[in-house]
Amino acid sequence: MLKAIVQRVALLASVALVVSAASTGAVASAATVSAPRLLGALTVASEHKSGYSRDFFNLWVDADGNGCDTRREVLIGEARVRPHVGFGCDLSGGRWWSAYDNLFITNASSLDIDHFVPLAEAWRSGAFRWSAGTREAFANDLGYSLSLIAVTAHTNRSKSDADPARWLPPFNEYRCTYVATWVAIKWRWRLTIDPLEKGALTLGLTGCGAAAKVLLPTRAAITTVPVVPVASGGTTTAAGGNGALDARYSYCTGAIAAGLGPYYRGQDPEYDWYRDGDSDGIVCER
Repeated sequence: MLKAIVQRVALLASVALVVSAASTGAVASAATVSAPRLLGALTVASEHKSGYSRDFFNLWVDADGNGCDTRREVLIGEARVRPHVGFGCDLSGGRWWSAYDNLFITNASSLDIDHFVPLAEAWRSGAFRWSAGTREAFANDLGYSLSLIAVTAHTNRSKSDADPARWLPPFNEYRCTYVATWVAIKWRWRLTIDPLEKGALTLGLTGCGAAAKVLLPTRAAITTVPVVPVASGGTTTAAGGNGALDARYSYCTGAIAAGLGPYYRGQDPEYDWYRDGDSDGIVCER
């Protein structure tokens, strides 16, 4: 009798394990997607090569108001050994893996936070049509865990703004993951790819097998604005206001000295030319 009870309990336990494994597998399957599938959904188009400025992307904001800006949020989230978070989100200690070159780093100041798809590449691929708010969201994208990555400053700067047709990580074993992630982020933000880039991505995913699976992204919310040509310099800018554009300066100080400004987000196209350091929706205020 006792033996029969033990056997029945064991049978029920084994069934439970099978059901649990099946359920886990279904969740894992739903949470990943084939990068080649996403690649096939991307639009191929020529790049928009004029008008870019890094100042168009407002970097390292504290979106949730917890005292830690985007850079520190990424460092905390990606740490293999969690750093101590002190006053003002000051980080000490910790250990990180730089995937681009397969190095472990224990000094956070030696790490850059890389935009997996660089800001300039995003601009060329569609961000030139985005509102300032959408560009800020892209530059600080914590909504998809693969958009930003902590890597050694050396590899980040060697990459610069290159796409996979011109640069791949020196750590070969990470390249499949790198290409798959690139595709996922382009899909998330509805960014285009140019023909050479598509060829490099297709080749890069060849033979990757399971590594061609990537965390399923959600579509980002994107607001676009009309784009009109600017006569001087042949660049482009967002249309707005009364359509008459002021002279453009490298910094607000020049515009203010000329008696121009302030400019308001969503109202004045000149707003997108300058960095909104305090994120109050106004630039070049006196």
